Amino acid sequence: MSQLNRKVIISCAITGATHTPSMSEYLPLSPREIEEQSIEATEAGAAILHLHARDPDDGRPTPDPEVFSQFVPAIAQATDAVINITTGGSTRMTLAQRLAYPLIAKPELCSLNMGSMNFSIHPIARKISSWSHGWEKEHIEGMEDVVFKNTFKDIKDIMLQLGEYGTRFEFECYDVGHLYNLAYFVEQGLVKPPLFIQSCFGILGGLGADPENMAVMRSTADRLFGRHNYEFSILGAGRHQLSLTTMGVIMGGNVRVGLEDSIYLAKGVKAKTNAEQVRKIRHILEELSFEIATPEEARQMLGLKGKHKVEI
Repeated sequence: MSQLNRKVIISCAITGATHTPSMSEYLPLSPREIEEQSIEATEAGAAILHLHARDPDDGRPTPDPEVFSQFVPAIAQATDAVINITTGGSTRMTLAQRLAYPLIAKPELCSLNMGSMNFSIHPIARKISSWSHGWEKEHIEGMEDVVFKNTFKDIKDIMLQLGEYGTRFEFECYDVGHLYNLAYFVEQGLVKPPLFIQSCFGILGGLGADPENMAVMRSTADRLFGRHNYEFSILGAGRHQLSLTTMGVIMGGNVRVGLEDSIYLAKGVKAKTNAEQVRKIRHILEELSFEIATPEEARQMLGLKGKHKVEI
């Protein structure tokens, strides 16, 4: 199949756990806001919705299944999108907290970070003079001294516990070593192709958002897994979102956008909704003659178990 005839999967990461309310008034925080923006993003062309939860009172990240249950079932009922529940949660959560809702929902897809790392946006704190909530400043500044823990045992436990229910994974790889970690688990028989590799660029502590780094990740994945055994996707943080993802598609990849990864639509212009970012990347790709995958086509490409087998 020629590169121009293949279907491109658009994932949308709706709210995440990194940006705080003070950074953008448009960041969805309440269950209702997350639900509405998720549905709109699907209508705009996102096949996969990557979901975190926020405390409705102050917007801080939460692993509480009760909060997830206020928006995930509604999204599943209103859309055909692939629901992708985080197992990363936030750098402050325990593994048990991170798995609390995924083990209830047993979704088609969950994110899975492929290694421990320094993960930080603490320099941003210097640019914010007024905070909306008391927790935000410490949360951002404190990232300077926090390690995002994902040991081999952590990763194995997530694979075993969720794999029992047929859940597959968006393997988030922030460095070349994370690809080798994934190759180890493939060799152990804990995961099988087709693999969904989300290659992440531009986060302090991970690979920089340089085209050369993307080429290295792509060629390394080809060598480790064989090009026909995985789907490659690109996440460009902040200002790198659209340029890097566009280049990634030209290299044969898929894309992830959303307010988790960038709160902007263009230089100095904040995105008012996740759907704005989805519509923009879709327009760029269609102008380049790429076709956008539907949720059902994404399911086939990633070997997912199907919406009818999810207990949401």
